[in-house]
Amino acid sequence: MKRGKIIVLSAPSGSGKSTIIGELMKRPELELQFSISATSRSPRGSEKHGREYFFLTEEEFKRRVEAGEFVEWEEVYAGVCYGTLESEVERIIGSGHNLIMDVDVKGGLNIKKRFGDDVLTLFIMPPDKATLEARLRNRGTDSEETIRKRLEKSEYEMGFAGEFDKTVVNDKLGETVEEVENAIREFVGKEKR
Repeated sequence: MKRGKIIVLSAPSGSGKSTIIGELMKRPELELQFSISATSRSPRGSEKHGREYFFLTEEEFKRRVEAGEFVEWEEVYAGVCYGTLESEVERIIGSGHNLIMDVDVKGGLNIKKRFGDDVLTLFIMPPDKATLEARLRNRGTDSEETIRKRLEKSEYEMGFAGEFDKTVVNDKLGETVEEVENAIREFVGKEKR
């Protein structure tokens, strides 16, 4: 059985990568699967281990980091880590499916280093800072302080765009999804029907 490929999407918060991935997942011919991340935080609401996340204790998470079991991970807040287990990557690409990942810029570049030509890295760029700020505010989910931090972090993240295989500006969602889909099709060798 042929092994699948890995597609990484990275972007500043509010750039639309989750929406883009949602649209791409509706295209079965791309044979995409989304990886389940591991986290050291507790489940929220109806979240279940192995469905939304692999919930690990902070100690278990750190032990697995030290054992080299993660392809990427980050401590997002003190004691709260998120990451992608190599076993999850291998489960998906080993089954012949293509893995689509939504990870931060450093994680995306680390995955590219680790898996080389089997990875396509795509950076989703907002059209401009004003649009990014408007998108973050329109969500209505973040405090003013959180929005300020996300905007500051976006400057840093956009500095890595040139290290990705392709940068796509998300100005018009439909066109952006099509451009990303075409890049994936070219990468995995799937013609449009």
